[in-house]
Parts: sequence; structure tokens; C-alpha cells
Amino acid sequence: MHRSLQQLADTDGGVVVRRAALQVVDHTVIDRAATSGDIVRVCPKTFVDAARGADRRTLLRAVARYGGEHGALSHTSALEVWRLPAPATGPIHLTVEHGHQLRGATGVRVHRRKAPLDDVAVRDRMRVVRVERAVVDSWPLLELDAGRAPAIVAVNRRMTTPDRLMAAVEQAPRIGGRRGLVRLVELLQAGCRSQLELWGYQRVFVGAGFEGLRWQAPVRIGGHTVYLDAFDAGTGVDFELDGTEFHAGLADRERDLRRDAALQAEGFTVVRFSHARLRRDPDGVRRDALAVMGARAGAWLQHWRRPSSAG
Repeated sequence: MHRSLQQLADTDGGVVVRRAALQVVDHTVIDRAATSGDIVRVCPKTFVDAARGADRRTLLRAVARYGGEHGALSHTSALEVWRLPAPATGPIHLTVEHGHQLRGATGVRVHRRKAPLDDVAVRDRMRVVRVERAVVDSWPLLELDAGRAPAIVAVNRRMTTPDRLMAAVEQAPRIGGRRGLVRLVELLQAGCRSQLELWGYQRVFVGAGFEGLRWQAPVRIGGHTVYLDAFDAGTGVDFELDGTEFHAGLADRERDLRRDAALQAEGFTVVRFSHARLRRDPDGVRRDALAVMGARAGAWLQHWRRPSSAG
């Protein structure tokens, strides 16, 4: 490849925009590089260095450059840029403001928005719609757990909040599967923070006896705040839902044991249910949970009465 063209590509993360390239080389140099395969066309007048043509991040950057100031990466492509769970395959999505005639290309899908494109951020030198909009727009494109994961992870990483997600949902009244998305955000507002907690909230810890459960309840222990998966304030019982993602190794187990010991020293009762049992035996989990709560109610009240009676 021509040295100046190579330097331009290296400067812009492997991307060559024809307009910028014409400032340093003649158009014949660009045409020759495209014909020889040194650069590969991604969008009209937008290329990538062939050596990086299979790199997803480079392709995302090229589409973002094509969109310019009137476009932004969106949908699942925006999730990729935000490093949220998303398939790293399929078309790259670009949303553009109404009235700007950007065309799609092979592997690139252009969405046109009538409202102003004002919910945009810049991340890794790419214009991208904000997290909340990316989650909402991606919802109809993903299935089951894959559709719920971006919202859950974004909230857990404090990249957004359930309330901000709900506001974004309210701005998209015609989105496909909207009822399911609203329900997901409501569960996040209720305190659920994992796929397993969503399952527990909807399928296991339901019915009489579980009305007072608080999900992800904050508790101060030893000068630190810990969050209890499902806490019953009336009995002091904390139900921990052990998902495979976070409870797979010895270090995770030792961390949980230390945490449980600190809670029990303060009078809490910690009961852990495995991912497998929660999925396979929800009725049995319900029976055991109610039995533990019934047995511990009196002890919890006694624990909290002692300091006042001693005083």
C-alpha cells in the first residue's frame, strides 16, 4: 500500500475515508489500493486496511466514520461498543438523522430516525447511541436470555439505572415485544440483578409468605455494604441464589463463606440455593424457604430485642 495511505489508515484505527485520503494522496492511489485489495470497501467512500478487514472493532469504526456527525452506531452494534453482551456477528447497525441520505451496504443496516439524534455519546472515538437507547433498540433483535443480558449487565456495572431504562422504553412505544421489556425493567427496579434472580422472583419466591422479600437489600457489615439477594426483614433470613457465572471456583466459594460468617455473626440466617436446584425443583425450594422463615422468626425478634433490654 502507498506509504501515505498506510499512515492514514494507521492513524485512524485501520479506516480510510476517501475525503480525508484525498488530502494526502491522488484519487488514483486510492482507486489502485481498492483494486489491488490493499483496502476493502465497507461503506460508500469508506474503506478499511485489508490486514484488519476481519477485525470487528475496525469495521465498527469504519461504519461510525461513514455516519459522521449525523449518524451513530446503534442497536446491537452500540452494545458491542459499550462492551455489553451482544452477538459479534451479523450486520452493523447505524442510525442517522432524518433527511440525511446515507445508504446501507453489504453487512451494514441503516436506520432513519425522525426525531433528532440527541442521545449520542463518543466512546473509543466512535459516535454511538447511549446505553439505554442501545438496550431498548436491541430488544426485538435478541431472544430470551440474550435479550435480557444487556440490561442486567448495564445496571450491574452502573452504566445506567432501571429508571433511566424505563424512561427510554417510554420513548419507544412501538418497539416489538415491548410488554416483555417493560416487565424486565420493572424487575430490575424491584432489585433483581441476574438472570437467576429474575427466575427466582417470577417462578420460585412467589405467593403467600414471600410478600416481604427485598431483592438486593443493602446491609452494613464490618464497615462495608453487602447486598443480599432476597432478604426477609421479618425473619432475618437471606436467600442467596448461586448462579453458575459467579460461583464456579474455589476463590468464589471462600469469599461466600466469609461473607456468610460475617452475616451470621450479626444474627442473619443465610440459606443458599444452587442454580441447578432453583431450576429443577422450584416447589421444593419454596417449601424449604418457608420452613426456614417460620423457624427463624422468633430467633430474629429475640436477637433484636436483646440490646434494648440490656440497656
